[in-house]
Amino acid sequence: MHDWLVNLILGIVEGITEFIPVSSTGHLLVAERVLHVEKSDLYNIVIQCGAVIAVLPLFPQRIYKFIFEWREKETFDYLLKILVAFGITGAVGFVLDKKGFKLPEDPHPIAIALLVGGLAFLAVEFFLRGKKPGTQITWAIAIAVAIGQLIAGTCPGTSRSGATIVFCLLLGLSRPAATEFSFLVGIPTMLAAGGWKIFKAVHHPDALAPKEDWGMVLFTTVVAAAVSFMVVKWFLRYVQTHTFNAFGLYRIALAIGIFLLIK
Repeated sequence: MHDWLVNLILGIVEGITEFIPVSSTGHLLVAERVLHVEKSDLYNIVIQCGAVIAVLPLFPQRIYKFIFEWREKETFDYLLKILVAFGITGAVGFVLDKKGFKLPEDPHPIAIALLVGGLAFLAVEFFLRGKKPGTQITWAIAIAVAIGQLIAGTCPGTSRSGATIVFCLLLGLSRPAATEFSFLVGIPTMLAAGGWKIFKAVHHPDALAPKEDWGMVLFTTVVAAAVSFMVVKWFLRYVQTHTFNAFGLYRIALAIGIFLLIK
């Protein structure tokens, strides 16, 4: 298979799965295994950054308030909680990176994480039936989102947005509010992780990116960004009127498929 076609597929996979709660890392690892290619952590992080940057225009009101109205109490409080959740995730992630932590690439734990996450979504949606959710981001929610990101960052297949949204829902937040806060915390988290990986690659190119084809990396990043923009635009509308049951069922079906594939 031609390199451009492999990278096109990986870009589409990343763009579709980066923000919806199905685990982009898990999907990329599985896709690379199916396509018989092995991409570096740097490659995966860079294309994730493309997918993340692409969704910024989808939050124009929040971005405007963060820049021009950040002194207002409500905006400052929301922004502070984003920064605290990001700070906790970044600090622990930095320590893990310095200690040489690497994501496991065995599909078995990916399948298990997908299965557990799928069951969690179904259980949470069942638990929330008949309950009236809120829209207020509390400090408990901010801390829970940080914990969710750390779990996802160390367990491929969990899904950063999946874990954080589940925690938000359990703490009484509405689906749209949980999705928005999860995404807004995820944006600086992924960009910081990407920036750190790129910084390390520039200073230690032989150790971290000896064979990286930057033309293909750029191509894949553009594909991931374009697809991510369209998917997130759809997803933000979807959560206004739908539950997460479909994503729970998808995760369970995918987990079963992986188990059968690697049996």
